[in-house]
Amino acid sequence: MHRPRIDRCDGVYEPREDSFLLMDAVERYAYGRVLDVGTGSGVQGICAALMGCKVTFVDIDARALECARGNAELNGVDGEFILSDMFDKVEGRYDTIIFNPPYVPTDSVDDLTTDGGRSGREAIDRFLGEFRRYVSEDYVVLMIESSLNNYEQDVEMFGADVVCERELQGERIAVLRFGSGR
Repeated sequence: MHRPRIDRCDGVYEPREDSFLLMDAVERYAYGRVLDVGTGSGVQGICAALMGCKVTFVDIDARALECARGNAELNGVDGEFILSDMFDKVEGRYDTIIFNPPYVPTDSVDDLTTDGGRSGREAIDRFLGEFRRYVSEDYVVLMIESSLNNYEQDVEMFGADVVCERELQGERIAVLRFGSGR
């Protein structure tokens, strides 16, 4: 599959190594109705839409949502775009949920695109506590995490599979797969 074309947008997380690692998993596992949480530039949802999935793009930041909408148009794909703080305005159930959370541990919120709070787990823990209300019976959740926020605990606690992993600047980045679908 060819990679989507993504235009850079000011203040929106530009796809990087972690994004491309997650995209590899999206290409292998995404199917059906897809929810791209924290869509940013829209790269993950666009990748899924290019595979024939029906995609809902969600972000808390209006600039990011407009960036995703523009990038979707650039790639000739449609989708639903929802301005929402994670699942707050999301309805229905999805076969695949994709999440590239802010996971960098920090003491102050400087950049919402990368700031994961003191432990790097603020968005991750909230997501893990809420996603089950939005998945179909046979679902897949694809989420990227880092060794900096101890992704191994989610593998153990939730029975997630590590489907992609890469060493990157002194940390391990991993895509976790939750669920029984595909």
